Amino acid sequence: MKELTVVAGILIKDNKILCTQRKDKGELALKWEFPGGKVEDGETNQHALYRELKEELEIDSVIGDYLMTVEHEYSTFQLKMHCYYVDSFTGDFVLNEHADMKWLDKEELDSLDWAEADIPIIEKLRLLKGDKDV
Repeated sequence: MKELTVVAGILIKDNKILCTQRKDKGELALKWEFPGGKVEDGETNQHALYRELKEELEIDSVIGDYLMTVEHEYSTFQLKMHCYYVDSFTGDFVLNEHADMKWLDKEELDSLDWAEADIPIIEKLRLLKGDKDV
C-alpha cells in the first residue's frame, strides 16, 4: 500500500479556523480538510507546510507549534499527517487546489463532511485551552 507523509496547518483568524474543501476528484473528493500537502524529499515538515500554503492558497506564513500527528489508513493509501499551528499569514487567499474554504468557529466544525484523518485534529482542537484556544 502506498504511504504518504503530509503536513496540515491550523490557521486561526478572529477566533475562527480555516477549513478547505478538496476538489471533486479521488478517494477524498469534496471532503473538508485542514490545508497542507505532501512532504517532499529533503524538506522539513515546517518548510513543506510553508511551501504547500504558498502553492495552494498563495499566502506567506509563519509556521508555529506542533499540534499532533495522525496516522490513518484509507482504502488506497496509508497517511501520516503532521499538524502545526500557523502563527501568522499574509496575502489574499486564492483557491488553486481546493473547491471551497470557510472560516468556522470550533463549535461549527462538525457541520462539514471531513476527511477521516482530519477528525482527530478537530477532536483535539475542541479540548485545547489557553493561547491556542479558538
